[in-house]
This record gives sequence, C-alpha cells and structure tokens, in this order.
Amino acid sequence: MKLLPLDSPELIELVAGWLGKYDNYKWLDFGTGVQQITPITLKIMSQRNIHVFRVYTADDDDLPIGVVGLTNVDRNFKTASLWAVLGNKRYGGSTRHACHQMLTLGFTELGLRAINAWTVETNTPAQRCLEHLHFRYIGRQRQCHYIDGRPLDRLLFDLLATEHQDVSHAGYQHANASDLRPVR
Repeated sequence: MKLLPLDSPELIELVAGWLGKYDNYKWLDFGTGVQQITPITLKIMSQRNIHVFRVYTADDDDLPIGVVGLTNVDRNFKTASLWAVLGNKRYGGSTRHACHQMLTLGFTELGLRAINAWTVETNTPAQRCLEHLHFRYIGRQRQCHYIDGRPLDRLLFDLLATEHQDVSHAGYQHANASDLRPVR
C-alpha cells in the first residue's frame, strides 16, 4: 500500500467522486455541517496546511482505492483529526492499514502529539477500526449528527503519539469484509 499526495486533477476528481456518494458523505462533517465536497473545494483544501490528504492504493498494485486525511492540523498545539473513506469497496479492510500509515506520518513527519477521530454511533466497523489502531474512547457528543433525519451521537476517540503502536500488516489482509464504511 502507498499513500499518494492528492496532487493531480485526476486524483482530485476521483476522490471528490467518492466523497460525493451519499453512502460515504453521510458519515462526514468538514465543518459547519458541510458533508459534500466538490472537486474545487477539495483542491483548495488540499492546498492549505491545515489539511493533509493522501490517496491510498491497493496492497498489490497502484490502484487508488480510498482517501485518508488529517484535518484541523494545528502545528502549534500539535493536534489533528483523522478521517478516511474507502472508495473501492472491493478492498474492505484496507482502511485500517491506510489509517495506520497516516497516523505514522502525522506523528513522525508532522510532529503531532495527539490525533483525534470520531464516528457516528451506528458505524460499528469504524469503531472497530479505531479500537484496532489503539485509539481510546473519550466521550460522546449527543444527537449532533443527522443521517436520514435521525439524530445520532458521535463517539469521540483520541490517540497520543506515545500510544501509537506498530500494528501487524497481517491483520489488514484478513480484515472483516464488513469494514467498508469510512472511519468518520
């Protein structure tokens, strides 16, 4: 698996297409209720240093299969938020590996000390992914996320640089195929 910068019009269009699907964007929030991202918005976001996006590839070739990002990157407080979307559902389970690599990038190259993530209470595969990556459950925001008009809670997680552990790649190859939803 490779993490590729979101630096070409083709990759931006591909990722915007993934993020434009209801089954993906219903789990997301890019701030002030923004869930759908256009290619233009994604390009602008990718040029700002508060966002770090990477397209991840399949293990056995260079086929882009998903996107993982760090948003709200604060270099002063050394924090960020993690999210991911699997674009090609055929590669379920690869998201964990991509998130692990993005965490390593955040903690090493960016010098972050803490990375947080949240997931909607009904997104059990994302919860399992975060737990597998050693994120700690730290609380919930009640009835703040709406899917199909239904208010849902967001479960909050965080991970410190000192808690980030090497996770066996074997765990990704045998991941549960139901792990298809975005980490958010």
